[in-house]
Amino acid sequence: MNSSINSPQTIQNLITIVGKQHVLTDANDTRLYRQGRRYGSGQVLAVVVPGSLVEQWQVLQIAVQADSIVIMQAANTGLTGGSTPFGDDYDRPVILINTRRLTGIQVINDAKQVICLPGATLDKLEKELAPFNREPHSVIGSSCIGASVLGGICNNSGGALVRRGPAYTELALYARVNESGQLELINHLGVNLGSTPEEILSKLESKQYQMNDIQHDSNCCASDHHYAHDVTQVDEDTPARFNADPSRLFEASGSAGKVCVFAVRLDTFEKIPSQVFYVGTNTQQDLTEIRRFLLKDLARLPIAGEYIHQVAYDIGAEYGKDTFMFIEKFGTARVPAAFAMKDKVDGYLEKIGMKGLSDKLLQMVTKFLPSHLPKRMSEFRDLYEHHLMLRIENQDVQQVQQFLKQYFSSHPTGDYFLCTDEEGRKAFLHRFAVAGAAIRYRDTHRSEVEDIVALDIALRRNDREWVETLPQEMDDLIIHKLYYGHFLCHVFHQDYIVKKGVDPVAMEHQMWHLLDQRGAEYPAEHNVGHLYVAKPTLKNHYQKLDPTNSFNVGIGHTSKLKHWN
Repeated sequence: MNSSINSPQTIQNLITIVGKQHVLTDANDTRLYRQGRRYGSGQVLAVVVPGSLVEQWQVLQIAVQADSIVIMQAANTGLTGGSTPFGDDYDRPVILINTRRLTGIQVINDAKQVICLPGATLDKLEKELAPFNREPHSVIGSSCIGASVLGGICNNSGGALVRRGPAYTELALYARVNESGQLELINHLGVNLGSTPEEILSKLESKQYQMNDIQHDSNCCASDHHYAHDVTQVDEDTPARFNADPSRLFEASGSAGKVCVFAVRLDTFEKIPSQVFYVGTNTQQDLTEIRRFLLKDLARLPIAGEYIHQVAYDIGAEYGKDTFMFIEKFGTARVPAAFAMKDKVDGYLEKIGMKGLSDKLLQMVTKFLPSHLPKRMSEFRDLYEHHLMLRIENQDVQQVQQFLKQYFSSHPTGDYFLCTDEEGRKAFLHRFAVAGAAIRYRDTHRSEVEDIVALDIALRRNDREWVETLPQEMDDLIIHKLYYGHFLCHVFHQDYIVKKGVDPVAMEHQMWHLLDQRGAEYPAEHNVGHLYVAKPTLKNHYQKLDPTNSFNVGIGHTSKLKHWN
């Protein structure tokens, strides 16, 4: 790392802006910020936590003047290391700006839209909208672990809701370093807030604007208006959505931290009464036919359609049990604090050579807790390999029930049941718990497990062979394969728990080759982070946003050098 700048002076300048307690330089203090939840870590000159949008702007000015690399970070819940440094081979010092103190949410336009500041979480947004009977783009899933609204926008996050597509907006307030190396603030929020950066940012944060200051331009979308159509085109040989889709890259959307975002303006969605069907089958053809019926022939799109393979079901039931029961007892609001506390404990245990102890203790405790999954779900687990949960709008329940009844009367390979409210809630919560179960399995079996290869893929819309078959020589290197995902969108999460001694990076590259042969795109909805290679379209987007390569340098295996040299 090049340290030719006056680092002590830079740190003092940062302290002057935000206060000493909000500038972290000690390795122990910065650990939680420098390390990804599943992947990636590196060194920083400092972690800075501004308390206002103006402070964020001033910190940014100091960082740019000091010729530092800037990494923007909100909740740091990602799985690909996309909001942390990666390695120690940067050509400039790294300043990481964490926005968790900037939690403002402003409900506008009769709650049909919101303006969210950088640290606003999905969970908080969901609660803010509840009195209006409206919802954000994403519910449950990453919202449980404290994920930020802006993180979803910047990373093209997908989510489980079929009608809403990837998180997307064309209305944002952000800063960039231009071709001349100058920092500039760009107000494309569609709200008149003044002229100078300080005026714009302070007016926004204190909501000093009137209704008539809010512009309504029909050409600027605050959500993805095309996805509901795209997902129904089940005979197309391309995916419905994926991270590098050029039609869903716009300024802050898909920026992956290559600009500094201060606020986004987003659509909200009416909360619709619904019921859940639970489907089990032993053949992929059954689920393919159900998917095609739901997307082609149903008058309204399903709300959600989530898939779990039997192995993922089992691993989730055993190793995601404490997450499931914690959410059941305390709700989602306390999950981020619980994760943060566990991270701190893990950091201390790692320091004294007892890595993984907290996971082993938690796992031991859960063994003595009663069964947490509904009886009918457990019966289906014993009978069927493939499990599908469908959330259907109330007015379409009868039609879907009629189709499923008729279909399985002539296809004895599977069956279904209409869930009670409790069963439906627990089915979807279990699907969420599966997502973190592989990490718990790894951390409690370190003597047998090398690591997890985690893939996030989008299959073609017309793909009938969606169940993966690996070559035997690869299969032999894997302990467990966990398949789960957003089935109606044909987006799958594939977690491979690989045996001790196996090179997970080499394994992943082999997987990419197989996916290329299948016409799949990856990543589907996670940031490329430092795990995936940014495809040309995505790289061009980054270079256009950040011509001097000052923000989140090296993302997607791109250059770490100034000016992309």
